Amino acid sequence: MAARVHPRQLAFSLPHAESLTRDNFLEGPANAAGLALIDSWPEWPSRIMWLAGPEGSGKSHLAAIWAEISGARSTMANALTPASVPGALATGALVVEDLKARDFDERALFHLMNLAREDGAFVLFTAREAPAALEVDLRDLRSRLRTIPVISLAPPDDQLFRGLIVKFCADRQLAIDESVVSYLATRLERSSAAARRAVEQLDSEALRLGRPVTRALAAELLRDA
Repeated sequence: MAARVHPRQLAFSLPHAESLTRDNFLEGPANAAGLALIDSWPEWPSRIMWLAGPEGSGKSHLAAIWAEISGARSTMANALTPASVPGALATGALVVEDLKARDFDERALFHLMNLAREDGAFVLFTAREAPAALEVDLRDLRSRLRTIPVISLAPPDDQLFRGLIVKFCADRQLAIDESVVSYLATRLERSSAAARRAVEQLDSEALRLGRPVTRALAAELLRDA
């Protein structure tokens, strides 16, 4: 008699909504200055501000919080065109996400900054680097960018890093215990992006194998990475 073959469980990559509310923002020394900026609006030192920090440092979360309280629209930097600028500023507040070298229309950005100044609109840029690090051909734009006040975010400290692991698991409704958090916190690169990727992989592997998320599963995953 032929042995019964059990079908392998498939893991489907389903979207998971990450909570980007003020109540779900995890504060620590690394991002305290950024949160203080958002909480101080509209009493900003300048109507145009810049949030700089590494991938996963909380820039988009802070921008989402500010957009909620200010009524700001949001656009990716590389999607901004000269023609779209007036509409983007229609509410008097705008988030421009992920500004990086050679990946945006310089004329659009220059038009945006001029129109924001004329209309008294608020603009919040997010980027991995400070504006002075960008390669810009338009001299006037380069000069304008260097006048923008910059708030820098740093990689998370140990307490914040552990909190991020727990939050990413909660976003995916994963039940974990302290042993898993401690194991991941001491072995992953100290960044929000690394924590998010590890939790995504753990979730996928646990679903594929039909196993709970345990320290042993985390160890297997990191050993094979």
